[in-house]
Amino acid sequence: MLNTTVPLPERMRPDSLDGFVGQEHLVGPGAVLRKMIESGNLSSFILWGPPGVGKTTLAHIVSKELHRDFYTLSAISSGVKDLRDVFARAKDNSIFAKGSPVLFIDEIHRFSKSQQDALLGAVETGTVTLIGATTENPSFEVITPLLSRCQVFVMKPLEVKDLDILLDRALAQDQYLRSRNITVKERKALFRFSGGDARKLLNIFEIVVNSFPPDSPVVIDDAVVADRLQENISIYDKNGEMHYDIISAFIKSLRGSDPNGAVYWMARMLSGGEDPLFIARRMVILAAEDIGLANPNALLLAQSTFDAVHKIGMPEARIILSECAIYLATCAKSNSAYMAIDAALAEVGKGDNSPVPLHLRNAPTKLMKDLGYHEGYRYAHDYEGNFTDQEFLPDGLGGTVFYEPGNNARENEIRTRMERMWPKYSKK
Repeated sequence: MLNTTVPLPERMRPDSLDGFVGQEHLVGPGAVLRKMIESGNLSSFILWGPPGVGKTTLAHIVSKELHRDFYTLSAISSGVKDLRDVFARAKDNSIFAKGSPVLFIDEIHRFSKSQQDALLGAVETGTVTLIGATTENPSFEVITPLLSRCQVFVMKPLEVKDLDILLDRALAQDQYLRSRNITVKERKALFRFSGGDARKLLNIFEIVVNSFPPDSPVVIDDAVVADRLQENISIYDKNGEMHYDIISAFIKSLRGSDPNGAVYWMARMLSGGEDPLFIARRMVILAAEDIGLANPNALLLAQSTFDAVHKIGMPEARIILSECAIYLATCAKSNSAYMAIDAALAEVGKGDNSPVPLHLRNAPTKLMKDLGYHEGYRYAHDYEGNFTDQEFLPDGLGGTVFYEPGNNARENEIRTRMERMWPKYSKK
């Protein structure tokens, strides 16, 4: 019986440079990475490119071609302890190795600064040769000392000719696909949905093939691909529509005070590889926009969460994110600060360039004092309750209310105080 439990992309993963498809500028005849491998003088490097272009495959091929021990870690689920374990094993095996072992770190941009610092020493001493993979610009995501010790190789999305080769090779070489009666009439939809991603192409192709009954002929055209994908694909694509749908569901769960929905959609994002800093950044925005003055501590916690996630990294950052999300979801809500600034911006957007009233102007020189600058300004702390009724808006806008307190415990107190001090609030 044919084994189809292993996904098609894994079954078709090449194990040599000759079988590698695409990235001719790196691995083609005379190209820089091929020269490095052929000479055996391997230095640490980072592969930067979109998903599914062969970063992981290339790292495996490099270690195999050079007969190096190979260790792999995912920055999403690994921490400093995992790094130290690898370094210890690398040192133990170094007397038997032909060269320093290869440490492949996927999603290296997810490593926090402390994790990257821990990695730096091992790279400097040659304990390991680092191959990092990232979909983000390493100039922004990798610490400078580590980046200075690595070459950066840019990998490109696969072209149509590359995708053609991959699909033809799968049809010709994969044992399971050869056992099916498959006719591919059109490829445009397959290539469009894959977006230059080899892994996605082969996954999509396998989904479409398996959507046909086991003993029936498989006829694939663009309409069939579109139809079957709508029924079968349920993936989180951090660069696609699903990305925006799920972050929208997460934010609406927080705004709607549902901690269960919030942690569920957060789990969907994290398990799909979303950048935890993106999630933390959105919670900072929500804390100001949707909680605001109902609980100003929410913004402080969200900002602390962003800082902690940046310093700690995954997987521990998931706990910090969860704590913040639950806190924000269970807070009282108010968008009064958001509405106030938008109302003020709308007023300014009408073209209002009213001069600053003289009593509010600074008067650092005698001439300005003679012209009446600052005259009539009443210093609030000289009055009972540190307040005196004076106008702070330009002529023509006096009495305008931009900030309307929300209906929550804290802002009800603010409303009472405003009504006591400002007639314009008591009139509302």
